[in-house]
Amino acid sequence: MVRHMTTARVTFIVLVGLLLLTGCSGSSDSAGAGDGAAVAYASAGAEAADDAEATAEREVITTGSLTLVANDAETAADAVVALVERAGGRVDGRSQQRATDEQEASAWLSVRVPAAKVTDTLTAAEEIGEVANLSLTSDDVTRQGKDLDARIAALETSTERLVALMADADSSEALLAAEKALSERQGELEALRSERDYLSDQVAMSTLMIDVVTEETAQFEAGGFVGGLTSGWNALVAFASALLVGLGAALPWLVVLGAPVLVAVLIARRSRKRPTLEA
Repeated sequence: MVRHMTTARVTFIVLVGLLLLTGCSGSSDSAGAGDGAAVAYASAGAEAADDAEATAEREVITTGSLTLVANDAETAADAVVALVERAGGRVDGRSQQRATDEQEASAWLSVRVPAAKVTDTLTAAEEIGEVANLSLTSDDVTRQGKDLDARIAALETSTERLVALMADADSSEALLAAEKALSERQGELEALRSERDYLSDQVAMSTLMIDVVTEETAQFEAGGFVGGLTSGWNALVAFASALLVGLGAALPWLVVLGAPVLVAVLIARRSRKRPTLEA
């Protein structure tokens, strides 16, 4: 009896142990799965953050051109200048042509507008006149900007090292060599900084080329009886002009050829009259 109870206890202990081991294993698996999910979510979040950061750091140069049709080109050009200045931009170039008998008045402007306000500026321009022939282009220069930043950083580090070498130079030859190298590095650095500033300005301020033209006024063309009368008169004038030109061209020939014919006719008449008189 005691032996049977002992066996039962051992069996119970073994079963409890197995259950505990199974629970631990399940907990471990669940924890592992949870950890894996957490890592996956963290990785996805990091990638999304990197994408958002990359999008925010993109550098894009936007340029555009358009034709603005208005009733008065000069007034419309003044309105465009005021619009650009209100948007925080500036006018880099402007030219105007007054109206003549052969052409209508027109104007041309080259303006710079903050990149974030290009769309608003184009929308506001529709209140000045009709926007036609609109063209916008975007050029991503992010890689070019990063390359310039890296080269500038490298040259700055090199310049600092050369300054330190000049301070520790123990001979005039070493000092002169360091000064020459430093001068070259500083020249390259200034050139790269200037290029970087120009690129940043192109990104920050978009360029728009605007042609302002005058709306063509419809001209009345005569039709019906009046149009037929005008066409007939024009045809008569053209025919008379052609006839006069032909007569002018034929007159010298008539003189040259007509004189001998006239002499021959006169001789023939005299010859006919003589026999009659003799009879």
